[in-house]
Amino acid sequence: MAKRLAYSLMGCIDKSKIEFIQFHQSYSYEDFVEGYRPIEDGFKLQKGMFYSLCKKAENDPNNNYYLIIDEINRGNLSRIFGELLMLIESDKREEELRLVYSQEYFSIPKNLYIIGLMNTADRSLALIDYALRRRFAFIRIEPAFDNINFQNELKSNFGDKAQAIIDVMKNINSYIAEDKSLGKGFMIGHSYFCNKKLKDLRNIIKYDILPLFDEYWYDDEESLERCITTMNGVLND
Repeated sequence: MAKRLAYSLMGCIDKSKIEFIQFHQSYSYEDFVEGYRPIEDGFKLQKGMFYSLCKKAENDPNNNYYLIIDEINRGNLSRIFGELLMLIESDKREEELRLVYSQEYFSIPKNLYIIGLMNTADRSLALIDYALRRRFAFIRIEPAFDNINFQNELKSNFGDKAQAIIDVMKNINSYIAEDKSLGKGFMIGHSYFCNKKLKDLRNIIKYDILPLFDEYWYDDEESLERCITTMNGVLND
């Protein structure tokens, strides 16, 4: 979806103008911007992927470039962006700062756009660094059980069970959204049913969705049993 957004803004499909990366807790400024890396006889200053993409965009001002960051809230954002946290602001583009290691003056071009993806349902993570939050516009991705295109795809793959799946998932998601300990960020997405067939339905429920219920309501047996019974109703319908 993020790639399709970039392509739609670009006006064409051009993979050479998109970089995709996933943040994690060990990812650092040295990986992202620049840092010293070991070589055979010592250390060498090497440029990171963000530095390289910025330079690529800078040398091609007539085209837009896109950096897609998956799991953007999994990394230590202040550590990864460092002094460049200021330069990604729209009104600070093309202003220069001196990089820590090389002491080179560096700027972020206006034609480089950052698309961040994050899962708000992961309790082990902060939602996002507040300093970074104001530098992004936010779009919530909702489950597609009301989307007519997804419904048609579901019907072609799951036949007579499709409507039961739609009704049950909407029912359960409504219950999750109203649960004060969970909320909309924990609603179950449609991806569990993408590129699957009717023969996969039992395994989807047993091994993907029901274990999720165990996590959601580990201390609320009544809610757990209610949603398990509702979900199993798809198989018995």
